[in-house]
Amino acid sequence: MKCLSILPVLTGLGLLAGCSSAPDFTPKPKGYNRIDLPAHRYRMLPAGHPYEFEYSTQAVIKRDSSYMAQPHWLNVYYPKLHANVQITYMDVQRDRRLYNKMMEDARKLTGKHEIKATAIDERILKMPSGMRASVFELQGEVPSQFQFYTTDSTKHFFRGALYFRTATANDSLAPVIEYVKTDIVRMLNTLRYK
Repeated sequence: MKCLSILPVLTGLGLLAGCSSAPDFTPKPKGYNRIDLPAHRYRMLPAGHPYEFEYSTQAVIKRDSSYMAQPHWLNVYYPKLHANVQITYMDVQRDRRLYNKMMEDARKLTGKHEIKATAIDERILKMPSGMRASVFELQGEVPSQFQFYTTDSTKHFFRGALYFRTATANDSLAPVIEYVKTDIVRMLNTLRYK
């Protein structure tokens, strides 16, 4: 019986001692993952394709292994950033119908993101070679934040799209998206058809 009467006293003392020695608590502000991005450095795409361009030394070139892949479709994959630039290429063989189909497909693939996109900004990039590239910047929680295509309108059709293999929100990925976009612009500015 003595043990039961002492229990409330000990509990009360424990509460008083706990209250008086409690440290000041301050909630931490919402934070984001720290992403250290290396300096931009480039190398030339290995031979064996009907085109060439410079790509980041942070990326590796992988052949597209999807069931519908054509011989010169590539992935410019950034292992540390979980980013992938999917490159598709088509020799349109001076076939106006095939050329128009490729143009329509490029616009359709970008348009599929309208459901989640808060904005799709299109602009024309004039490249040093004299060619032009249509560049699409997509905003919002979309799977692809940057897409492009360029063509010489007679033989070559070159298209690309940036994807991330991560569940991180796009606003948190903003520095990485900008980093890879810089590399894509370099890719386009150094693109040459053979």
